[in-house]
Amino acid sequence: MAENEVKQLISHLDSLKPSTLNQAPQLLSRAKLALLKLNALVPGSQTPPQHLLLAATVLEYGALISIRLKDTDAFTRYYQQLQPFYSLPAERWNSRAGKPSNQGKVTGLYLLLLLSVGDYAGFHTVLEGLEMDSGKEQMEKDQFIQYPVRLEQALMEGSYDKVWGETKGDKVPSEEFGVFSEVLINTIRSEIASCSERAYPSLPISNAKNLLFLDSEGAVVQFAQSRGWVAKDGRIYFPQQEEEMLAAEKDVMSSSGMVIENTLGYARKLETIV
Repeated sequence: MAENEVKQLISHLDSLKPSTLNQAPQLLSRAKLALLKLNALVPGSQTPPQHLLLAATVLEYGALISIRLKDTDAFTRYYQQLQPFYSLPAERWNSRAGKPSNQGKVTGLYLLLLLSVGDYAGFHTVLEGLEMDSGKEQMEKDQFIQYPVRLEQALMEGSYDKVWGETKGDKVPSEEFGVFSEVLINTIRSEIASCSERAYPSLPISNAKNLLFLDSEGAVVQFAQSRGWVAKDGRIYFPQQEEEMLAAEKDVMSSSGMVIENTLGYARKLETIV
């Protein structure tokens, strides 16, 4: 009975549309309760292959739907719950029941999540584990794994234009990857903005548009306002840079005043001696 319930819930999850995704958390909770009744939510030595597949399928739906709902915490929990299933030896799965079908996609998404938060150590740890488990040749054939690998290489080179290109069009391997690609671009844009604030007193809006990978000058103005920048006369002005320049000028004037005062004092002493 519990097995049939899980199958029905999986079918319901599979039929969800973007407008009904908010139903998914409740369906997933019901599916996990049914899996508990089957003692299949965590793989055991006696868990039948067909129950292993049901459990892995439910958890993979949970991971992928969490991405669509932009719930990265839930996605991370599902990824962690899937690791005992992904680590099972091949003989625990049989040809009749099959194996989890979205391992590459879920793992690739986790790699992209690590990139988007700047966890490069974690990124390489996961890659090394994959290479040990499945081999380098198998990894290179998996489009879902190679996508974050290419992005990481471009980031290490500082080739932000390559990163931008990878997040567009058919280079994105699936809808779920588009969510993290957007997060990654926003992270890069924020980093470029911080560097620009320190490097320039101002920039033409047209230049800022290309520099920040924004689609229009209006988007530049909106982004500028969110950063506390000033947009006027076709340029973006960085208040922080202006404040630092004014402070530096004050320091120079103050230092100059002290030098002049000390010089005059020294001259007066010389006159006294003479």
